[in-house]
Amino acid sequence: MTEKIKVIILGAGDRGTIYANYIKRNNDEIDVVAVAEPIKERRENIVNMFNLSEDKAFLSWDEALAAGKIGDVVIVTTQDQMHYEPTMNALELGYDVLLEKPMSPNLRECIEMVNKAEEKKCHLLVCHVLRYTEFFKELKNILDSGEIGELVTIQHIENVGYYHQAHSFVRGNWRNKEESAPMILAKCCHDLDLMFWYAGAKCESLASFGSLKHFKPECAPEGAAERCLDCDIKDCPYDGRKIYFKCLEKIGKDDAGNVTSTRHWPTSAITEDITLEGITKALKEGPYGRCVYHCDNDVVDNQVISLNFENAVTVAFTMTAFTDKVSRITRFMGTKGEVRANTENNVIEVYDFDSRMVKTIEVKEPDSGHGGGDNGIMEDFFNLVKTGVTEDRYTTGKVSVMSHAMAMAAEEARLSKKSINVQQFMEDIMK
Repeated sequence: MTEKIKVIILGAGDRGTIYANYIKRNNDEIDVVAVAEPIKERRENIVNMFNLSEDKAFLSWDEALAAGKIGDVVIVTTQDQMHYEPTMNALELGYDVLLEKPMSPNLRECIEMVNKAEEKKCHLLVCHVLRYTEFFKELKNILDSGEIGELVTIQHIENVGYYHQAHSFVRGNWRNKEESAPMILAKCCHDLDLMFWYAGAKCESLASFGSLKHFKPECAPEGAAERCLDCDIKDCPYDGRKIYFKCLEKIGKDDAGNVTSTRHWPTSAITEDITLEGITKALKEGPYGRCVYHCDNDVVDNQVISLNFENAVTVAFTMTAFTDKVSRITRFMGTKGEVRANTENNVIEVYDFDSRMVKTIEVKEPDSGHGGGDNGIMEDFFNLVKTGVTEDRYTTGKVSVMSHAMAMAAEEARLSKKSINVQQFMEDIMK
């Protein structure tokens, strides 16, 4: 029997738990041998899942890595500002690393991580999970087939969703760009990675516009309280009670009435106690019970980017908070046809200019995180660890640097109101 791949998980929040669950389902080949997580309940969840001894349950990433090389792979799912140091330390020890996106809000750090991986001959894969879904892989296959001729223009819209914006980018961990990253990096580096992949060339230049238009004090309804539990306004769609109590309708129970499933996002992100009492306590005491008009958020709630790639492909990209669905809608315009794709129903339409016929493709994806992308990236990452062979869709650190450079250049373009040459932007960063 082949020896199992030994994994250390740094960060046991929602993302770390998703990856841990994958490993548990594949424990004939992979095993978790240590975890680092400051929150006791999350740490103990991993400890119990893999029957870890007390000396393999660490409070911080630096304690875990101070133990030396006790495994083969490190999965880094710490907060955005805490990616660089654990990744650099893990690579220095000779670990292959799966790194949650974004790599870092600092472009120099992104490049240094790539250089360290190459120096140590370690694999560094970044969790741009959308490339690993059947839906987005099918789109890439259509473009590569030449079915719509030469690609000319892409129009892409990321619908963040009003409740997702309120949870993650107004009340949550990604609300403030100094504490995490600009919105265009924290949320949209997925999309910019896809645009880079689809265009098939590096981004040459871009321009961007956007703002924090709505989630600020001057937009608060008259009489809005500082916290949702104290507020009498009935028609507020961002009321924390409407967003977080909803999961109570979906909690699975067995015939005896015992709870069988409690990890319901976004409620699972605000409390480990998924009960009426637990959620109420979190809204009363925690950041997720704050009024969306009275938070310390500063990231944008809408942004557009115009991108020009080195092969003359152009992209019009829109990110907006103000949508019902959390989805992505994309159109690809080629010299012989057009592709229309919508993740709301996982339907792709291919229109042929010559025949004037439309081919409809319904992509069946597993009912799992990111349309199967979470499982997909884990499968490909461990295949990379075992074989050392990369494929086109693999988001290695070297590949992922481009989407990060595009995002950071877009933020600079938004603030300066100037067009940015991306290659020059990267070179200036490294001076």
